[in-house]
This record gives sequence, structure tokens and C-alpha cells, in this order.
Amino acid sequence: MRRGRKDFYPLLEKEGCRRRRRGGLAAFFLAALVSSFAYAQTYPSRPIRLIVPFPPGGSTDILARALAQKLSEGLAQSVLIDNRPGAGGSIGSEAAAKAAPDGHTLMMGHLGTLAVNPAIYKNLPYDPVKSFAPVSLMAIVPSVLVVNPRVPAASAAELIAYARANPGKLTYGSAGAGSTSHLTTEYFKLATGTDVLHVPYKGVGPMLTDLISGQLSMGINGAPAVMAHVNSGRLRALAVTGAKRLPSLPQIPTLDESGVKGFDASGWYGIVAPAGTPGGIVAKLNAEIRRIMQTPELRARLDTEGAIPAAGSPEEFAAFIVSEIARWGAVLKRAGIEPQ
Repeated sequence: MRRGRKDFYPLLEKEGCRRRRRGGLAAFFLAALVSSFAYAQTYPSRPIRLIVPFPPGGSTDILARALAQKLSEGLAQSVLIDNRPGAGGSIGSEAAAKAAPDGHTLMMGHLGTLAVNPAIYKNLPYDPVKSFAPVSLMAIVPSVLVVNPRVPAASAAELIAYARANPGKLTYGSAGAGSTSHLTTEYFKLATGTDVLHVPYKGVGPMLTDLISGQLSMGINGAPAVMAHVNSGRLRALAVTGAKRLPSLPQIPTLDESGVKGFDASGWYGIVAPAGTPGGIVAKLNAEIRRIMQTPELRARLDTEGAIPAAGSPEEFAAFIVSEIARWGAVLKRAGIEPQ
């Protein structure tokens, strides 16, 4: 049956509506994109708060302060450190997640807060994937196995042998449940078949005080936090947890070299912003962090601290976080660590 001209009018009207809707959506997204980058041109308009979800003195704090100084210079605006410790970094992370998404509040995230806490806490007050806009990975930080000099072990192999012969006698401190030091040491216990008592603290700083005084036997902590104590002789370094030796501690073997074959566990640190932060601001921050991480001054500072620069795109950091959640969730399950 042939259609008359009038029969096509409704069809033409529908097609016109579809085109107008498509055009409207395109205009909307274009306007949003232009607005985002226009806002980025005037950003930052006031001091930036960089939340560190742990007390001063730990690797997270040390790296955050090193970055904040350079970021302040590059953005021509103050970057203020806000230490918010507690609950394995969850208190500070929640504060960052609930902050206004305007780029003036950032957080130094790390392995514990962004990848481990979901498997540690039943009622986590933030979602490491949905609550944040990843900006950039900053550094990979292998940990160092250290002991109080009074512990009768001059190598990782001797420490493992002593721990096996004296189950439950040695103690180790961590920055709290779900922290990198807790996770890595539990992984070490699992890999070596040792029984070492866990003593959680509210940060690496107070834990190191007790380790140096002899109230604790050992610890596996990020290199930046222990480097000065190792160099001064207050702590004895036995091994590093990464796949390669640290340039700043070339004489200290890896755990793999020490007989714990295949052991490779490093912490990592990166900057995140609250979810909903405009893409233009995220891109501006990412570009600045990547520039900073290539400067000889900061690379030398990180090398001194035992950290390895690892800046990349926001998309790469987002994918990395997801993969680390899966990886360490499996380790926690094998170690028998139940959510609290």
C-alpha cells in the first residue's frame, strides 16, 4: 500500500525529535567539557588541602610533604598537609571522599586505604573505586625488614630460623589493621611459615619509637620511614620486599635472594581527589605531578627515601587500583584475615 505525503509527516517529526535530542546531548557534553576546562584555567583559587590519613613520620606523610612542596611551587598556591589518622587510614579517607569535589582537597592514597581496607573493614565509610577520582600514581615503595639490634639475627634467613624455633616469641608492629606494614608482614608470615605476634599502632611513627626502644622485635615498613634509623644503626635492615635491591640500600638483599623465593610485595602511593572533581582539574593536577616526578631534585629525594617514581595517567591509576584490590584481597583470604 502506498503511503501518502501526510503519512510521512509523523515519521519526519520523530526523526527531527531524535536529531534534536542527539544535538542537545552533544551540546550538553560539549558545554560540560568547556566548563570543566574553563574552571581548570582559574584553578586553584585558594590553598589546597592534602589529606594524609596517617600521623606524621610514616612513609605516606614523608612522600606527601615532598610532593606538596613542589606542587605548591608549580600551582602558585599553598598545599597544606592535613594529617587525619585512625582506623587504618579510613578516617582520613572518609574526610577526603566527602570533601567538595573542586580540586581544593586531595588525598595521598596508598595500598592500604585504596586496595586493602575493603577486605579489612565490614562497614567501610567510603568506596575506594566510586568515592574518588584517581589523579596519578606517585611512587612504588618497597618495604624493608628491620629488627631491633638486640634480636639475635644478622640476616633474614637467621630471623626466619629463630622465629620458627620460637613461635610467638617475636613481635612486630604495624601502622594499624589494613596498613601496608600489617599486610606485608602477614604475607611474610604466610610465605615463611612463622608465628610472629602482631601489635597494631595508630601510625608508623609511634610504632618505630617502640621498635627502636626494644619493646618490639621487628617490622616490615616502607623504606622512607626506616631509612634514617637504618643508617644511624638504631635498626638493623635484613632484607627488602621488592623484586630488586634498593639503590639507597645496595648491600641489603631482597627476601627472594634470602631464600623466600618469589616474594615481591611493595607499597604504593598516589594522589586522589573526591569523585566528581572536574576532568579539567584532574588533568591539570596529573600534568603537574608528572612534571614534578621527572625533576632531578624530586627523583633524587625519592631515591634517598627508597622510593621509585611511578607517575602515570588517571586511567592507568584507576585500573591499577582495581587490580590491586583483587590481588591483595586474595592474599588476605589466604592469610585468614577476616573483616572487622
